[in-house]
Amino acid sequence: MEQQIAQDTTPIFQRIKDYLLGEIAAGRWKEGDVVPSEQALVRQFGVSRMTVNRAVRELTAEQVLTRRQGSGTYVAPQKYQATLVEIRSIADEIRARGHRHHSSLHLLDKARASELLALQFALAPGQPLFHSVIVHFENEVPIQVEDRWVNPACAPDYLAQDFAAITPNEHLMKAAPLQSASYSIEALPAPRDIAAMLAIGPRQCCLVLKRKTHALGQIASVVTMWHPGQLYQFTGKVG
Repeated sequence: MEQQIAQDTTPIFQRIKDYLLGEIAAGRWKEGDVVPSEQALVRQFGVSRMTVNRAVRELTAEQVLTRRQGSGTYVAPQKYQATLVEIRSIADEIRARGHRHHSSLHLLDKARASELLALQFALAPGQPLFHSVIVHFENEVPIQVEDRWVNPACAPDYLAQDFAAITPNEHLMKAAPLQSASYSIEALPAPRDIAAMLAIGPRQCCLVLKRKTHALGQIASVVTMWHPGQLYQFTGKVG
């Protein structure tokens, strides 16, 4: 084995990484499965412990593997993906991956627009808005806190919806078909309440998508979506 590796121009540690990645991609090792120990990989590839350690260490840094002290090395939870350009219901995103979506409603109420919200909606301060806070789960993992404000003029029946059966996005797309949208993405530490809903530590880094949608000639919705940084990534395609 050592001779075969030496004849390959690919660095040895990279070949070991490729082997580990290949087993995961092929589905032979699934999320949470233990991977062979470094000593087992040393024997399998006939290389030094240092070489194997580098491969495993890099995959751990890339969040492909996770190490548990005194227990071993495991396949890390996958990073769930969301597309940037296409505005889709998170339920559709999850089902497209063959997983189960469900949600937990934390808030559904009517409120008055603060000065900041009024500015975002181009309304006078004190005007009524609808407010919802929903946690979305992929299988049993909380992957998004959706904190949404809605213009009642665009979706007057918003508070009457059963958001266990339909997502806010799905309702808004029917009530007020999208004309345009703007968004921003940033990494932010999770406030205590958001961290609790995502089952992560306080101040742990989150990927935060802020989006404003326009419909019926006005601003229909302003939403902030919090995602656990270690589990989520946004993807897109240009051209």
